[in-house]
Amino acid sequence: MEKANTKKRSSNDIIMTLLKGRTLIILGILVVLFSIITNNFFSLNTGLTIAKHVALYGILGLGMTYVLITGGIDLSVGAVAGLAGMIAGGLINQGLTLSAFGVTIYFSAPLVFFITACVGILFGWLNGIIITKLNVVPFIATLGTMNIARGLANLRSGGATFSNIVGKEALGNTGFDFLGKSILGIPVGVIILVILAIVAGIILKYTSFGWHILAIGGNERAAKLSGIKVNREKTYVYMFSGLCSAIVGMIAAAQLVAAHPATGEGWEMNAISSAVLGGTSMAGGIGTAGGTIIGAFIIGVINDGMTMYGVSEFWQKIIKGIVVILAVVIDQFQRNLQAKMALQARNENK
Repeated sequence: MEKANTKKRSSNDIIMTLLKGRTLIILGILVVLFSIITNNFFSLNTGLTIAKHVALYGILGLGMTYVLITGGIDLSVGAVAGLAGMIAGGLINQGLTLSAFGVTIYFSAPLVFFITACVGILFGWLNGIIITKLNVVPFIATLGTMNIARGLANLRSGGATFSNIVGKEALGNTGFDFLGKSILGIPVGVIILVILAIVAGIILKYTSFGWHILAIGGNERAAKLSGIKVNREKTYVYMFSGLCSAIVGMIAAAQLVAAHPATGEGWEMNAISSAVLGGTSMAGGIGTAGGTIIGAFIIGVINDGMTMYGVSEFWQKIIKGIVVILAVVIDQFQRNLQAKMALQARNENK
């Protein structure tokens, strides 16, 4: 009997190890697969293209990771990214017109970055207030703000595109396109992703704020009873998600040197997929910044690999939907197995 239990524990340990390392395993399998079935998958150009896309998915995913850890969800990230691009593009091309004074103010690129980031943070704050103060469930709250942001993005230009958003020397507003360039061959977006991932990871692991949001996702009632200001911490989390969305909107606009109000449509799914594939639990309480980055690479490889192979956009959506469902199912299986193993260990120690 004891031998059978030992064998079962060993088997469970192997399964748990594979589950914990599933993101790297899946990424490795995908890279090998697309290297075999597509041409030039290992080329420099392909690598740079994937890296640029991963930067967008990863930054959005970091914000989504924090939100999911608290047991929430943010469906507005793609729309806020689109609005951010339109705000930045409009400020570069048209400036800010003060009709009452008959003047138009053109801001420098750093000020455009700051203003646009504040717009993203403001939307995150709005999400947090609606959820914590008005007690609206996150799904509905962020679905509403998603439509608000998308509507404002279209109103900003009447549905038109802001093209050639590079600014003019005479106006002192050049430099915005820097976000779409590379430094020593590394896309600026990737550099920003790495910096944000390091900061997000440190905050989550080594600060009281990180411990608080993990506690909130694990058991919100217990977190309240322990003195954690749950509403405040949740609002901060959504503000961080809004900031990440604004950064992504600016990077996307800089890469294209143009801003379109439809930018970011469907990106909330990429953000959720990156986080969930990286091990963040939809039930809350579990998640890491590093895991989300690996998840973003998986989404980037899947998207670009299928495009290179000639898979239609419609099938790509179906496949990505299946991937998300499988990720959630595997996460639930892992949680159940961990609980079962913990129960077995307690029974054996009695």
